Amino acid sequence: MSTVVIAPFNVVNYPEGSGHFWVYLQYALGLRQLGCEVYWLEGFRATGHAEKKAAALATFRARMEQFGLDRNVLLYLMRSNKPSSKPPTEYVNVTRDEAEAIFQRADLLLNFHYTITPGLLARFRRTALVDIDPGLLQFWISRKQLSVPRHDFYFTISENVGKPGGRIPDCGLAWIPIQPAVCLERWPYTFDPRAEAFNTVSIWDSSDWVVDREEEYENTKRVAFLEFADLPRLTRQPLELALFLRTERDLVEQRDLQSRGWRIRHSREVADNLENYQTHIQRSRGEFSCAKPSYIKLQTAWVSDRTVCYLASGKPVVVQDTGPSAFLPNGEGMFRFTTPGQAAGALEAINADYEHHCRAARKLAENHFDARKVASRILDCAMG
Repeated sequence: MSTVVIAPFNVVNYPEGSGHFWVYLQYALGLRQLGCEVYWLEGFRATGHAEKKAAALATFRARMEQFGLDRNVLLYLMRSNKPSSKPPTEYVNVTRDEAEAIFQRADLLLNFHYTITPGLLARFRRTALVDIDPGLLQFWISRKQLSVPRHDFYFTISENVGKPGGRIPDCGLAWIPIQPAVCLERWPYTFDPRAEAFNTVSIWDSSDWVVDREEEYENTKRVAFLEFADLPRLTRQPLELALFLRTERDLVEQRDLQSRGWRIRHSREVADNLENYQTHIQRSRGEFSCAKPSYIKLQTAWVSDRTVCYLASGKPVVVQDTGPSAFLPNGEGMFRFTTPGQAAGALEAINADYEHHCRAARKLAENHFDARKVASRILDCAMG
C-alpha cells in the first residue's frame, strides 16, 4: 500500500470555504479508493483572534472525522505570515518526530501549495506539484512574481500548458496534464425534472488583478459575469447566482443584476458547510457560470472543480469557453459559450431534452473526472 501525503492550501484557516475544501478532498478520496494510505499536511495560522482560530480548527477536525481522515492529519503551526525556508517544528496534533517519521516513509508528497517551505519539501523522497490555476501559475513563474520550489513532477489541470502555438509557457518544466477530480461515490447522480434554476457559487471581488509588462486587467468572476448581465432577458430559464458580497458597490451591483432578472443569494446561505454546498448543487437544474478573464485570454481549456461536481450529479452545465480541448464536448451535457446568444441557446437546447443532457453530464464525469482515474494517472506518472 502506497503512502501519499497531500498538502492543500488554506483549508483549515478558511472554514467558510466549503467548495474550497472539496477541491482537495476529491484527490484524497480518489487516492484512498485506490488503496493508498493518505495523510493531510497543512499549516495552521496560530496568530489572530483566538476564538475564531479555535472555531476554525474545530470545524476542520469535524470535517476530517466525517471522512475518516481525522487520524491522518498533520497540522503544523505557522506563527508568521512570512514564508520560511525551514521546515516546521511545532505540530497541533502530533509530535515533530511522529510527523517526520511519516514524511520519511511516504512514497509521494502531492503538493497544491505553490510556496511550500523548501525545507519541508526536502523531507520527502518524491514530490509532485499540482497546478489548479493553469495559465496564471505559469504567468507568475515566468514573470518572477512567484518562486516555486523544485519538485520531481509537475501536474496541471490544463491541456494547453507548453503546447506548441499556445499561449501558456512551460517555464522550462515538463507539465503533465490531468483533469480536475470528483469522487463519484460522494457525488451521486440525482435526476429531478422539477429542478428550477441554473445556478453557481462565486466570489464577487475586484481585488484580483493580472499585471503584465504590456497590460493589466481585473481577473475576477465579477467582471466576467457583468459582461452577461442581460442574459436573463434572452431566456425564460431562471438563473441564480450565490455570491460572496461584502462592499457597498457589491450591493449596488446586486440590485442592478436583480433588476435585469437574476436571482441573487449570498454565498454563505449555500456554502456555509459541506452539506449545504452539496445540496445546493444537487438541487439545481444545472450550472451556468463564467470564467475569469485569464483562463480565456490564455486559452487554458480550464474546467472548474465546482463544475465537475455538477456533472457528477447529473446536472448539465453551460460554461464559458476557455479554449480548445481534445475531449470537452459542446452540446452533450456540457455547452461552452462565448456570447450571450450562445448561452441562451444552450439553455434552450438542454431544456428541450433535459434527461438526455443530465445523463450525458454524469457520463462526462465518469469518463474524464472520476477521482480514481485522476489519482491513478498521478500515481502512474509519479511512481510508475
